Amino acid sequence: MPNAPKRPLLSVAPETSSAASKRGEETLIRVTGVKQSFHQDASADFLVLDDVSMTIRSGEVVGLLGRSGSGKSTLLRIMAGLVAPTAGSVFWHDQPLLGPVPGIGIVFQSYALFPWLTVQENVELGLAAHALPRAEKTARTSEVIDLMGLSGNENAWPRELSGDMLQRTGLARALAGHPDLLVMDEPFAALDVLTAENLRTDLMELWDERKLPLKAMMIVTHSIEEAVLMCDRILVFAANPGRIEHELLIDLPHPRNRDDPTFRELVDHIYSLMTRRTPVVSEADLSEARPASQGPTHMPLPAVTVGSMLGLIEALAAPPLGGHADLPLLASRAQLELDDLFPLVETLQLLGLAELEDGDILLTQEGQHFAGSDADERKAILRHAFLNEAPLMKSICAALDERPNHTVSVTRFRDELQESMSPAYAAQTLQTIVQWARYAELFDFDEERNEFLLTENTFG
Repeated sequence: MPNAPKRPLLSVAPETSSAASKRGEETLIRVTGVKQSFHQDASADFLVLDDVSMTIRSGEVVGLLGRSGSGKSTLLRIMAGLVAPTAGSVFWHDQPLLGPVPGIGIVFQSYALFPWLTVQENVELGLAAHALPRAEKTARTSEVIDLMGLSGNENAWPRELSGDMLQRTGLARALAGHPDLLVMDEPFAALDVLTAENLRTDLMELWDERKLPLKAMMIVTHSIEEAVLMCDRILVFAANPGRIEHELLIDLPHPRNRDDPTFRELVDHIYSLMTRRTPVVSEADLSEARPASQGPTHMPLPAVTVGSMLGLIEALAAPPLGGHADLPLLASRAQLELDDLFPLVETLQLLGLAELEDGDILLTQEGQHFAGSDADERKAILRHAFLNEAPLMKSICAALDERPNHTVSVTRFRDELQESMSPAYAAQTLQTIVQWARYAELFDFDEERNEFLLTENTFG
């Protein structure tokens, strides 16, 4: 096509890519119209996944990218046959998937090894569902132990292994059965940065060299760079409820270089997509997600401290950034994960101190003024922002002002919040509000009495 864009990344609606047939002739798994709800009580259904459709074909690495709580792990468990969807269908090799199958291997973030079994015994468990002669089981176990760099550790106990070796054991166990599809739920999240990079590189080298005994991989992650490093296709999840919002085809050869301008452009583009119309928080506790039938009357607030806001504003205002920064670069410099960075920058946006634009963060005029102010002026700026942009803060202050004794029970506001969000997020929102209010000297909280109150330092 002479007019086709040169940019190697395409954003298309799920299941509409004309390049799909090039990724592999064989469809391994197909998800159609999947919904998942959790039933907390007789009167409320909580929607976690909404109308998710996707396929995975042989020869590709697919990433499910999104924030914690967007439903990625729930979808993974549905695709692995561990959880039945509330609605919709999953087909494995064109047959309905009704439970776990030997052809799907699973790797968890928490390693999930049995501490009373050796490395070899843990790996052999991956063959438990396979009716193989003992000699072949032994041969397969030795094969994947060697493949994952575990030779010499066959008789070691999990407690004797590093995090890297524990996850290599988990990978070896999943590969022992020679699955067609390997699904991994944030497999590098529990490792330190250097260890994760080493294991990720080794895994992709084995995949590129066709040494892994499988046909396709799917990885759940909340790391944008990790997804671009590993995946041929990225499904970007939105939250509340979880759904596929973008499908991105990554046409870059392996191994991929983080410093390549095209790589950086891809990462920037995904940051831009994920900061468009995103909520300040997503439901992290899926079993207590917000009722699908109700809209929020108050917005849940993340566990963002005033100190973290001050630090980010000062870093942004200082040279060489000068109030404007690329989000991927900022995340790298501050060593912030996506789940830490996004709530922080979006809180600054909520309070009118920063703006998000095409994957960049810019301090507003008020944000620049804040950065150059002394402590008292900063409190005054935040006090004004809290009262104008956080309705719950304004409601609590109004209730305190109306009461002759200037106290009010927390229960009233907790009950009000739980009408529109989970108990966990109601508690987190109140905790954030108290921390913000104390800094701005708006009100205080008496834990023993479970009351908000005005003090001599607050306005009266």
